[in-house]
Amino acid sequence: QVQLVESGGGLVQAGGSLRLSCAASGRTLSSYDMGWFRQAPGKEREVVAAIRWSGSSQYYTDSVAGRFTISRDNAKNTVYLQMNSLKPKDTAVYYCAASRIGANVKIETSYNYWGQGTQVTVSS
Repeated sequence: QVQLVESGGGLVQAGGSLRLSCAASGRTLSSYDMGWFRQAPGKEREVVAAIRWSGSSQYYTDSVAGRFTISRDNAKNTVYLQMNSLKPKDTAVYYCAASRIGANVKIETSYNYWGQGTQVTVSS
């Protein structure tokens, strides 16, 4: 079992940047494919980005492709989400999650472990 803790959220102006971190404990992060999700008020949680256990492959939802970058450092047991050119519509609670290796990382039900979330607010 793995425990996940997100950090790095906050308030930023449109066009700004933030880097979210997700620190894992309890089990090595290299045992999992990882994803970042977000949930805006009144909306369903959606996948933002995902990365395979080795870092060899990444997925991005269309709305963040070219602006966000997911990466991981398995030696540090940490996954990152670099968010650039932020827009007000990126405002949400962001969650990291862990899934078994080889699962469909685009769907929420593939993920077994979740962090508590970190708030990102982008002002216009």
